[in-house]
Amino acid sequence: MKWLGLTPFALYVLIFLAVPSLLAIGTGFFDADGALTLSNLETLTNPVVLGSFWASIWVSALTAVIGAVLGALLCFALAGSRAGGPLRRAIDSASSVLAQFGGVMLAFAFIATIGIQGLITVLLREQLGIDIFAEGVWLYQLPGLILPYVYFQVPLMVIVFLPAMEGLRREWAEASATLGGGTLTYWGRVAGPILAPSFLGSLLLLFANAFSSYATAAALISQGAQIVPLQIRGALIAETGASRANTAGALALGMLIVMLIVMVAYSLMQRRAARWQR
Repeated sequence: MKWLGLTPFALYVLIFLAVPSLLAIGTGFFDADGALTLSNLETLTNPVVLGSFWASIWVSALTAVIGAVLGALLCFALAGSRAGGPLRRAIDSASSVLAQFGGVMLAFAFIATIGIQGLITVLLREQLGIDIFAEGVWLYQLPGLILPYVYFQVPLMVIVFLPAMEGLRREWAEASATLGGGTLTYWGRVAGPILAPSFLGSLLLLFANAFSSYATAAALISQGAQIVPLQIRGALIAETGASRANTAGALALGMLIVMLIVMVAYSLMQRRAARWQR
């Protein structure tokens, strides 16, 4: 009867995750009159929708790569610090907070900092004559999502990748040095291959995190639906929302397929990485 201890969590997952997801996706298989149909899936072949999927994918991939590289470098620097020390505790606490700092508050922070009349924007323009918006107001368009996304991707990478970095054993480095291997040899032939599954798994997790983000993009991009979450919002709140609400379910199905592929790959990477963490 040990499984009874999981009952509260199972009910939580069922009520707040599984049922809403099934209802949202299920609407994509019904028309406005409630009859079963597959016509809503044709939305996924619309060039505009395909463009929004591509935009979501490249923004998520770019910010995931940037966040993974910067986060891994920070983890490398932290690996030499004492576990439980003041520096490690400060970085862990900051990463935990910043990884969850998103949505409207994050969008407001960037608008107040580098918006058209933001603090840094005004200082650069008045003191140095540099206009960061000389080529257009990029912050409120698709490229403007890159900086906010990287902002929470880096601390998330620290959280998920630092345990793998700490799993490297001193004996492995000593054995490599004993056999005549240098630093490049150790990282290229020992530590690198060991950390690769964890790094790739973390990279996939960051991609999924950015791909599913909505609130920050909704607050920054007020016009247009350049990524899939905003396409879903447009289908639900447009003037013709009653007739397009079912297409939101089809879009959600497309997102779910992408997320399933990413999470299956993430699970495989984590399973491979676990071999070296036992």
